[in-house]
Amino acid sequence: MPKAAPARWLAVLLLLLTLAAGAAQAGAVVETEHVRAELISEAAAVRPGQTFWVALRFDIRPGWHTYWKNPGDSGEAPRIRWRLPEGFRAGEVHWPPPQRLPLGPLMNFGYAGEAWLLVPMTAPGRIEAGTVELAAAATWLVCKEECIPEQGEFALTLPVTADEAAATSWAEAFAEVRRRLPQTLDGAMLAPLDADTLRLELGPALRQVALREAWFFPDAYGLVEHAAPQLLSSGEGGPVLQLRRGELRGAPPDRLTGVLVVTEDLPDGPMATAFSIDAPAAGPAAGGIGLAAALLLALAGGFLLNLMPCVFPVLSLKALHLVEQSRAGTRAVRLGGLAFTAGVLLAFLAIALALLALRASGEAIGWGFQLQSPAFVLALAWLTFALGLWLSGVWSFGEGLMGLGQGLAEQRGALGAFFTGVLAVVVATPCTAPFMGAALGYALTQPAAYALGVFLALGLGLALPWLLLALFPTLRRVLPRPGAWMERFKQLLAFPMYATSAWLVWVLSQQSDARGLAYALAGLLTLALALWLWQASRAAAPAWRRLGGAIGLAALGLLAGLLLALPDGRVAGGAPPAGPAEAYSAARLAELRAAGRPVLINFTAAWCITCQVNERVALSTQRVGEAMRTAGVAYLKADWTRRDPAITRLLEAHRRSGVPMYLLYPAGGGEPELLPSVLTEDLVLARLAGAVAARAADATVPGQP
Repeated sequence: MPKAAPARWLAVLLLLLTLAAGAAQAGAVVETEHVRAELISEAAAVRPGQTFWVALRFDIRPGWHTYWKNPGDSGEAPRIRWRLPEGFRAGEVHWPPPQRLPLGPLMNFGYAGEAWLLVPMTAPGRIEAGTVELAAAATWLVCKEECIPEQGEFALTLPVTADEAAATSWAEAFAEVRRRLPQTLDGAMLAPLDADTLRLELGPALRQVALREAWFFPDAYGLVEHAAPQLLSSGEGGPVLQLRRGELRGAPPDRLTGVLVVTEDLPDGPMATAFSIDAPAAGPAAGGIGLAAALLLALAGGFLLNLMPCVFPVLSLKALHLVEQSRAGTRAVRLGGLAFTAGVLLAFLAIALALLALRASGEAIGWGFQLQSPAFVLALAWLTFALGLWLSGVWSFGEGLMGLGQGLAEQRGALGAFFTGVLAVVVATPCTAPFMGAALGYALTQPAAYALGVFLALGLGLALPWLLLALFPTLRRVLPRPGAWMERFKQLLAFPMYATSAWLVWVLSQQSDARGLAYALAGLLTLALALWLWQASRAAAPAWRRLGGAIGLAALGLLAGLLLALPDGRVAGGAPPAGPAEAYSAARLAELRAAGRPVLINFTAAWCITCQVNERVALSTQRVGEAMRTAGVAYLKADWTRRDPAITRLLEAHRRSGVPMYLLYPAGGGEPELLPSVLTEDLVLARLAGAVAARAADATVPGQP
């Protein structure tokens, strides 16, 4: 049994004892050193068909805080997993407006003091008499200078009634929390100014309001820089907030959603009000370019997309296809060029329609944003890997693309060219060529007809070189003669595909947890085995061919299951350390200590605010990096993001229950120095100076000047 299991069993035992004692009349309570959390209901009983409010309420100790749904630059939002009786449905969490939680160069969003996570609960139309139990498992992160992940199991038992349910003693508090929920603010508009700035026009509803301050909390990470100042000014249509764009610097967003908190000057004093914002983009983006300029930029951007590394292998195959078809006659070449162009245009049209549909549903999305989806990244990694295996000759389909064209029918050649065009667009999605940003920024803020025109111009630009080669025979003189080199070159093109697949798996590792990486690798192995078996069965007896088909279907089913089960989520990370960090292990520490080297251990986690600040301002600077190298300090990183038991034990040995923690072992042996939880560059340099002196003294040879 894992060593963490006793704590889980203890939590279950405490929950059972609480239920047996009848203490869950109003709500189940979980109390830690830093938070008192309880599940409560506004209604004292449940009536069939009724919708009533429940809440997970946090009473947070002074100096500590938890997080909002978008935690900001670091942190992690609370999560609730419900276990409900049959027919009961839990709605989305209604989040109260957050507070700003600045720390160094970072800005986080969350709650201090008290936090309510409101959830509407709907009962089925028919419930048996007696009682019902609403159970939930919740996780949350509580931070001060250190961050501690916590969790709790909750259960709320309510009687069933046929009459109107009475309210509990929490009814007034529920009403007050609902009163403070963000109100809908109509008329807000988004106007992207340039690559770095967004202009959020708050609309006429606030034109006559004497605003002292306004702050926008975005729903999604990366669209707005959380710590940047938000400048409030007056515009023709009402107040205006100027926002700095965040890490996601693709095409300007076509809408911005979040919570706006404004402070109004009133005779009785300032009053804060929260509004829910859904601001669509107003007018053309990209500096106000027009349709004609956008079409030309899209055409040029699509043309240059041919030079991007993610598209190069597929388009090189298209070039080989042209060389191969040169023996089949001009008609076949022209038909193949037109079919390739049709595949490219239809693929771009499909992407444009998908983007427009998502925009209409309220999503802020642009070119390449699909790479924010771990499922898309994983599917694309598998596709590029399968293409690499095809180029390497592990499997094939139809007439070999690299055949010399003697038996290649025009129809089959055209069909292959069509799907090559589709494939070129699919693998182009991670790439952005020059001029594309301005064109796509315009397209995603315009009516559907304009947007479709820009996307088709982009596709025409991508297909244009190959269309010209196909339509004008004189241009094909630049192509080399067909020969055996084509097969070798085709196999060489497999390696850029493998490299693309490896890069996509790395992207997935930044988006998901260790399970996501395991799913990716399992899928790659499954693909390789299934494609090899399928190819081997093609030359076998019919029974073996049927087995190959069955294996292929089973592999597709397994891959689909892995995509559906893929963990999704973002874990905010910090800046890389200045020194060459090694992963902490007890064995490595013992080895370094035996060699007499000074050692700095950084106990950190991706969701720890103070950890990220310390790494940015004190551990990742050039001066600190040089001091580490001069002193010969070995830098170990103990990553507690996934609650490593060995790291937990070492934290406890130093009477710490969370991160950050910094241990500096002196050269030559001795007990480590425990550095403060909040670091500065000068403090770290001063501590490292002692390590330099110790190392220098240790290295001095008697009699040597």
